[in-house]
Amino acid sequence: MKDFLSILRSSQLFSGISENELTSMLSCLGTRKEDFPKKAFVLRAGDTVGSIGIVLSGSVLIIQEDIWGNWNILSKSGPGQTFAAVYACAPGSRLNVSVIAETPVTVMFLNVKRILNVCPSACSHHSRVIRNLLSELAEKNLRFNEKLTHMGQRTTRAKIMSYLSAEAQRLGKYEFDIPFSRQQLADYLGVERSGLSLELGKMKKDGLLDYHKNHFVLRL
Repeated sequence: MKDFLSILRSSQLFSGISENELTSMLSCLGTRKEDFPKKAFVLRAGDTVGSIGIVLSGSVLIIQEDIWGNWNILSKSGPGQTFAAVYACAPGSRLNVSVIAETPVTVMFLNVKRILNVCPSACSHHSRVIRNLLSELAEKNLRFNEKLTHMGQRTTRAKIMSYLSAEAQRLGKYEFDIPFSRQQLADYLGVERSGLSLELGKMKKDGLLDYHKNHFVLRL
C-alpha cells in the first residue's frame, strides 16, 4: 500500500490530506485493491455499485456501448483519478456505462458509505474528503457538459475545434497532449476515424494546427 500513497495523495479526492491522515483513513474507508488485465471489464453496464473507484496504475475508459458493440467514450481516468462516483453516491442506481481497462490496471475501491457517513469524532480530514468529492463531482459534470457541446457541433471540423479549444483553455496553453488515441478521439467525438483523420489533415494544411499522434499545437 505504501507504494500507492503518493498516487492517492496526488488525487483530487485526497487533496489537502497529509500522509499520516491518509494512512489512518484508509483503514476505516472499507478499501479493497484489485488488478485487471488490459481490455477487462472493471465495471459493466447494469451493475449496481457502492464504491468509488480510484486508479492506482494504468488507465480505464468509461464507455457506453450499444448492442452492436459500438463505443461512445465518455471519459478516461488515469492514476489518481476516480470513476463511478456519481453512481456510488446514488444508492440502488444501475450503471448505464461500462468501465474497461485500457491498459493493465490496478484499482482501489472505496466504500462510499464510509466516506459520506462522518465518523463520530468528525475528524477534519474526513470532512475535507467529502468537500473534495463534491468538488470532483461538479468538475466531472462540467466536463460532461463540454462533451455534449463538442458533439452538438454540426461538422467534424467544428467538433474537433470545439474539443481542442476547450483543452487549450483548460490547460492555459496552445501546445499540449490529449489523453486519447486517434480511434478514442473519434469515439469520444462521435465521428468516424477516417473522417477525423481526413479533417485533421485538412486543418493542418490550412494552418490551423499541427500534430503528431496525440500531441497538438494550435495555430492562431
